[in-house]
Amino acid sequence: MLYTIDDKRITPIKQIDFKLERSLQNLVEKNLDVLFNLDFLASEFVLKNFRYDSVAYDKDNNSFVIIEYKRGKNESLVDQGYAYLNTALDRKSDLVLLYNKINNQNMQVTDFDWSALRVFFISPKFTTYQKTATGYQKMPFRLFEINKFKNNLILVNEINNEKIIDNPIVTSSNSPIGKVSKEIKVYSEEDHCVGLSQSLIDLYYSLRERILALGNIDIKPTKLYIAFKVGNTNITDIEMFKSYLKVFINVKKGQLDDILHKAKDISNVGHHGNGNYCFNLKNDDDLEYLLSLIKQSYRINTL
Repeated sequence: MLYTIDDKRITPIKQIDFKLERSLQNLVEKNLDVLFNLDFLASEFVLKNFRYDSVAYDKDNNSFVIIEYKRGKNESLVDQGYAYLNTALDRKSDLVLLYNKINNQNMQVTDFDWSALRVFFISPKFTTYQKTATGYQKMPFRLFEINKFKNNLILVNEINNEKIIDNPIVTSSNSPIGKVSKEIKVYSEEDHCVGLSQSLIDLYYSLRERILALGNIDIKPTKLYIAFKVGNTNITDIEMFKSYLKVFINVKKGQLDDILHKAKDISNVGHHGNGNYCFNLKNDDDLEYLLSLIKQSYRINTL
């Protein structure tokens, strides 16, 4: 529930229903960049036997996102989601042709990261069954509840599935789930810690705890790094190496007050994380100083 404050008195703001699924779809498609940092590609895109409500390009992960809109129906999102992904993997060239047409490019199928292909389900409200069924960490789905209120207010809430235990799904390799699981990968923090020494893992979690204490920050592991985000903005990204953590600080060149000159300017160097600076963290001696740099990114990116 949203409220307004007037002379220390709070008043609830009335929720307004989306009368049609299409009105929710139109709102999202026109604001994909703001809501999810995605580039809109197509509406009602037909692929084989399916009609995808929306198709978008995820520039952060160099992949595609299929978006399906719901209005609270108690149906299986898992079956639909895996069927959509299975079809998209079978018809990759169709998605690439769509991308090339929209962007006047000549990209090839191999130029995209298909392991990052995802389905977003968007609805004013999901049932408990839908939330639970899609809640395992390794499923390539994200659920968002979007609601409209008076005074042109919109509330967007991602359903947090990270607390649900990740039980393996037993399925045949020829089923849609089996086929998708072979190619699409949902990454976790644990994936990035594989093969690292316990001391380096402990160092990561010490830094992680300090970053999360800065504010309302979400952790989004990707194929190449672990992103710490406020909304759609990466505050810092951490890439794991055998002997150190490469910490990217998402500020532009000249914005960072680095009085000890410990951060490296990477503005003219190819790199995976976001921002023009990185910091190689090898032990906890530099934890507090590094955090002072990350705090600057937090302030700059949340103004």
